[in-house]
Order: sequence, then structure tokens, then C-alpha cells
Amino acid sequence: MRIYGLDLDQAGRCIHYHLSVDVAAMKCARCQRYYACYQCHDALENHRFAASNKDDWPVMCGICGCLMQFEQYQQGSCPRCGHDFNPGCHRHCRIYFK
Repeated sequence: MRIYGLDLDQAGRCIHYHLSVDVAAMKCARCQRYYACYQCHDALENHRFAASNKDDWPVMCGICGCLMQFEQYQQGSCPRCGHDFNPGCHRHCRIYFK
């Protein structure tokens, strides 16, 4: 699987979100691609980001590539490699998940 976005680093951090904990890529329900953020998606695609179902493996860890469901992501770190996710991302839940 691949992470899409603008000016990505090796862990999927983009021009918009680039802290060490900004490594969770979110899946668009419409195109089924994992993006660093909805802003990158909307800049690169010809449609707006569409929220994914919480049980449809909507998150990918940019460090190890682990796909996870919403409940696993909500634990705050990757279940495979243990890398922490940005706790501030909860403010965007309504954009990424339905």
C-alpha cells in the first residue's frame, strides 16, 4: 500500500502535518487511497475526501504500513510497531470516519 500526499517524507508526513506523531494515513472511501491528510487529497484528486466506515480498515501507519480499524487507531499508537499517533487528530474524526 502507498500513502499519497504533498511533499511526503518516508513516514507519510506531508506539507500540512509534519510532527513526529503525524504518521497515520487515512483512506478515502471514494478512491480507496490512503492520504496523509484530507487537504492533500483534495488538492490532488478531482473529488473531495469521503469519510470511510470505521470498520473498513480506514487507517494505515506510515512507519510500518499496518492497516487498522478505527478502534485500533483510537488506542493512540500503532498496534504493530507501537509508534504514537498525534492525539490532536481526534478533532478531525468527522472528516475521516463515519
